[in-house]
Amino acid sequence: SRWQTDARRSHINWIILDSDWEAEFCRVTESHPKVRAYVKNHNLGLEVPYRFGSSMRTYIPDFIVLVDDGREDPLHLIVEIKGYRREDAKEKKATMETYWVPGVNNHKQYGRWAFAEFTEVYKIESEFNKLISDTVSKQTVLQS
Repeated sequence: SRWQTDARRSHINWIILDSDWEAEFCRVTESHPKVRAYVKNHNLGLEVPYRFGSSMRTYIPDFIVLVDDGREDPLHLIVEIKGYRREDAKEKKATMETYWVPGVNNHKQYGRWAFAEFTEVYKIESEFNKLISDTVSKQTVLQS
């Protein structure tokens, strides 16, 4: 199935969905006032290498969201929508949180990045709202 995007929130007109959960995420994202833009990471080239056991694999995150958290440069939020979590999902998340996000943020030439994983469809909206609220609150404290 597919989701027709709001042109004010995405530069593409349709998102090809891998699940109904992704449709729910699109709905939540488009309605949030702090979201500047979002896109499904499909054929965009954002791939993250990670190790699973003794083999190297490639992780392709689901979405990229630009969040207005009160700073001049928006926060790039990488989002994974994950229902069933196999063992490799834990490694992907650990790689993003331990290596990729700190590494790209330390580089300081590609903006600011964060990672979020949503694992329960009925909590996507509340967890996304809390994540954005916490991010904005943290930024407000830093500016004070």
